[in-house]
Parts: sequence; C-alpha cells; structure tokens
Amino acid sequence: MASSLGGKSLVLGLQGAQDSFVRVRKSDLDKLTTEVMQLREFLPRVLNRDLMEMLHKARAAHTVKEQFTQEQEQLRQECLHLQSRLDAVQTECQKEREEKLLLREQLWQSGAELQQQADFCSSLGSASCSLLWSCSSSEQTVTHWLADGKLQSFLLVAAQTLESFVRSLDEEVKAEDHNSQEHQFVLAVAGTITNIAAVPCGRDFLSSSAHVLLDTLMKLLELMKSGVFPKLKVLMLMALYNVSISIKGLKYISENPGLLPLIWTLLDDGDWEVCLHSLRLLQSVLLEEEVLLLLGSSLLDPELQARVSGLTSSKQSSLRVTAQQTLEDLQALTQGRRSKQSSL
Repeated sequence: MASSLGGKSLVLGLQGAQDSFVRVRKSDLDKLTTEVMQLREFLPRVLNRDLMEMLHKARAAHTVKEQFTQEQEQLRQECLHLQSRLDAVQTECQKEREEKLLLREQLWQSGAELQQQADFCSSLGSASCSLLWSCSSSEQTVTHWLADGKLQSFLLVAAQTLESFVRSLDEEVKAEDHNSQEHQFVLAVAGTITNIAAVPCGRDFLSSSAHVLLDTLMKLLELMKSGVFPKLKVLMLMALYNVSISIKGLKYISENPGLLPLIWTLLDDGDWEVCLHSLRLLQSVLLEEEVLLLLGSSLLDPELQARVSGLTSSKQSSLRVTAQQTLEDLQALTQGRRSKQSSL
C-alpha cells in the first residue's frame, strides 16, 4: 500500500505472513517525528484554551441558571403570598357585600316603616289641625285656649312648621294638593292662626305676645315664589290683615322694613286672591295716620300706584273694586301731602 506524507511517497511492504513493516526514509521519519512532537506540544494548548472558554461559559450559564431559578422561586413565593392575600381580600369583600346587602335590606325596611309612621303622623296632624281650624272659628274656643295658657307654645310650633314647609316647598307646586295630607296639615295650621287673629282677644294676644310668628309670616311670604301655593299665601295674608285691625298689631307690622316691598311683590302674584288680600293689607296701613307718618314717602311712590292701578282692570270684580278703592286712598294721600307742602 502506498500513501503520500509531506509531499513524498512512502513505500509500504509486507514481509512475512504475520508481521507488517513500513519502510520509511529516515528524513521522513524525522520529519514525522517532529510534526508529532509539535502536535503534542501545541494541541493541548489549543484544546485547553477552547476548553477553558467552554468551561467559563458553562459556569456563567450555570450561575445565570441558578439566579434565574432563585428569582423564579422568589416570584413563585410572592405569587403564592399575593394569591393568599387575594383570597383573604375576596373573602372579606364577599363578607362585606353580604353585610351591605343585609344593611340595605334593613335600611329599606326602616325607610318603609318610617314612611308609614310619617304618613300616619301627617294624617293624624292633618285631622287634628283640621279640627283645630274648625274649632278656632269660635270666639269662645279661642278664649278658652288663652285661659289655658297653651296658645303660646302652639304658635311657636306653628311658626316652625310653616317655615320648615315653605323652605322645602318645590317651586313646581302651584296650588295645594287636596290629596296631600301634608298640604292639608299646613293649611289647617295657617287657617287656625288666621281664625285666632280674627277674634279680638286672639288678635290682641298675637299683637303683643306672638311677634316671632308675625315676623315668620312676613318672611315666608317673601320667600315664596310668585304663583306657588296661593292658598297658603292667602291664609297668611288674612292672618296679617286680622292682626292689623289692632292698632298695636298694625304698628308692629308696619315697623318691619320689609312690609311695603312685600306688598309690592305680592301685587304682581299670578293668583288674584293673593293680590286681593295684599290690597286689603295695604288698605289697613293707609287707614292709620300714625302708620302713614311712620312709612313716610314710601307710600307715595308712583310705582306702587301704577301696580294698584293695573289691578283695577281685573276680571275679578272683588279685586277690581278693592284695587279702585286702594288707588283712591293712595291718590288722596298724595294729594293731601301736596296740599300740606303747598300750604307751607
């Protein structure tokens, strides 16, 4: 068999049946030996460098793997902790939801019971005050109330009731609701006050001992919008008019700086009965000389006469007649003041 080594041919021969020999030139053998020795010297270096790099990479990969494994384990523990907290929060949330539903049910039941009680109280109050309203039309009844000494406390409660109702009154409520117990209750309270003021002894009591009530009535009339619940306005105006029949009551009402502005406003109300009773209250003021001196030039304002004059063309005969009478009183007052000034 022949092969090439280092560019030179080697002759291989077989001698004998059992042993094999290779015939090589000494120079080739030396060269081969040299190459083998070089390979023995340099091959480990090359292999060691690559091996070291591989080992370094393997260690680095192992380190990264361990770090990743630790981080993964840490994340797993955190996930377990968060899951545990989530389960606890969900359990607590479910518990609170059930408690909330229970409380809502209890609140609804309490609200229903409270509404039933409120309806009952309104019905009872309406019925009771309707009886009071009816009874108060008797002078003897009012006299008995004054003798019992309970009228003052009733009037204080009545003032608070009216104020609470008016301050909560919806502007859309244009007239009393005959099916509303609350409206009937409030009207009965105001009607009772009006009847008390219609009796001389009751009128005198209001003029001297119920100033809070009188102030409240004027304040509430000022707060109520035009056209809103006119029946209640009429009853309060009637009460003030009845009180004004008493000289003492008229003086007290006239001392309120909001009286004339209130009358001016009510003369523009959309309800003719409100305008009518506002005119009657104004007439009561015009009849007392001492009050005229107190109010001074406010009654001579041309705008006031213009508003009264506008009502003289009303389709309602009672309002038209009252407006004409009031206008004549205002004109007479104006003429009298001018005569006094010219005589001076």
